[in-house]
Amino acid sequence: MRELFEHRISFNEVLGFKIVSFDPAAPQVRFDMRRELVGHFLYGRLHGGVTSAVLDTTGGFAIMLAISEKFCDEPAEQVMMRFGKMGTIDLRIDYLRPGVGRHFTATANVTRLGGRIASVQMALTNDENAVVATGAASYIVS
Repeated sequence: MRELFEHRISFNEVLGFKIVSFDPAAPQVRFDMRRELVGHFLYGRLHGGVTSAVLDTTGGFAIMLAISEKFCDEPAEQVMMRFGKMGTIDLRIDYLRPGVGRHFTATANVTRLGGRIASVQMALTNDENAVVATGAASYIVS
C-alpha cells in the first residue's frame, strides 16, 4: 500500500507525501515544506490548494485502510478493486491559521464506513503541532 500511495499516485509523489502511520484508527501522512508548495510568496505560506489536496488525500487513505480492515478476509485483488470505486463526493476545508512550518502532518478519522458512502474528518498540523486546517469529507465507496 505504501508503494501505491507514495509512488503510483503521481500527484502524491509530486507533493512529497510519506506515510507515517498505517494504523486504521490513526492514519498519518507527512510532507516537507518546499518552495514549490508556497502560495504566498512574501510570507512563504503553504498554498491553500495543497492544504485541501493533502486533507482530501489523507481522508481517502483513511478510507483505504478502513476498507482493508473491514474486508481483510477477501483476496488482495478484490480489496484493490474496491479502492478503484472510491471518489470524493464532498469536501469542506476550514483554514484556521497560515500554513507556516518546516513540515506538516495530516491525520484522519473515519466516522462512518457504510456500504456506499464513507465519512471522514481530517486535520493538518505544522511542525510545532499547531492545527493549520481541518476538513470533513464524504467519499463514494461502491
